[in-house]
Amino acid sequence: MKFARTDQSPMAQWWWTVDRWSLVALIALIGLGALMIMASSPAVAIRIHASSPQYFVHHYLIELPIALAVMFSVSLMSPRNIRRLALGVFAVFILLLAYTLVGGIDIKGARRWIALPLFSLQPSEFVKPCFAVIGAWLFAQHKLTPKFPGHWIAIMMLFGIVALLIKQPDLGMAVVVIAVFFIQFFLAGLNMFWIVAFVMAAGGGMIGAYFTLPHVTSRIDRFLDPTATNSYQIDRAMDAFMNGGLLGRGPGEGTMKQFLPDAHADFVFAVAGEELGLLVCLIIIALFGFVVLRGFSRLMQENNLFVVLAATGLLVQFGLQAVINMASSLELMPTKGMTLPFISYGGSSLVALGLTMGMALALTRKRFGAET
Repeated sequence: MKFARTDQSPMAQWWWTVDRWSLVALIALIGLGALMIMASSPAVAIRIHASSPQYFVHHYLIELPIALAVMFSVSLMSPRNIRRLALGVFAVFILLLAYTLVGGIDIKGARRWIALPLFSLQPSEFVKPCFAVIGAWLFAQHKLTPKFPGHWIAIMMLFGIVALLIKQPDLGMAVVVIAVFFIQFFLAGLNMFWIVAFVMAAGGGMIGAYFTLPHVTSRIDRFLDPTATNSYQIDRAMDAFMNGGLLGRGPGEGTMKQFLPDAHADFVFAVAGEELGLLVCLIIIALFGFVVLRGFSRLMQENNLFVVLAATGLLVQFGLQAVINMASSLELMPTKGMTLPFISYGGSSLVALGLTMGMALALTRKRFGAET
């Protein structure tokens, strides 16, 4: 792209103010994701007897342009419009999140999706980034107007969202939402009493989940003692990393994807390890780290509390989701059904990530004059 600095068109203004290095890193992740979907998903499609070996590839090629369009169009917005967009999307998808408990489809014992004519929708993927933006605005308003009970409203919203997620159940998503909320609350000026209260509540919640949710009990038990229970998936994932070595066996040449039930989604990082090797896996980790740290560096010059809190929440959410997926594949933590951002297959996840990073790019843009 070539734009004159005097050009006042929206595209030119976007080009000169957006963080182009983060944009390049995100495009690189999307390119690697497209490669991994084409390499890993045909084996899964054949195993589940889909209509075509390229079933997931075709769906991905339909969903990817939508996600890119969402990311680009949202990145053009001002912070005020980002807040309005988040509020509108949240209002719609929190209702759909509640609807999953009564009208959602059951997949592996969880009701997280709503069946639509052409695809399945997971509302929690959209609630997650929008709540980060809304929570940031509530905290910022409370700081500007102490009489406004923004922090209490945010806490009540958090309890409602977590209750819906646990009911599905989706403990991993609940943990991400709580972690992002805690970090935003801390940056907004949380005192030591609340820090201790949050830590104790989180510890009590994890213990309660272990004793009350069978699938959580099973995953933690498998992680603590792999020999005592069935650890088929994680064993195959570790085999994939060992088979790949330093340089990998080449795209499409891996064999472990024939046996990994979620090779195109939850364990796509293991497929990347086998087919692309350790070096490319390190590049993937570096790209995620670069996007997050680059975003934080842009916020160091920001004096708008809402922008700092909202962008921090979105970036932490993005990085934490990547860490959880990769750590699960490497047996560094109990397995969790969470996609690797822009690498794993998942229609709702892909579009929601486009929304998330579009908002993050918009909030980390350089702003001048009235737009600040």
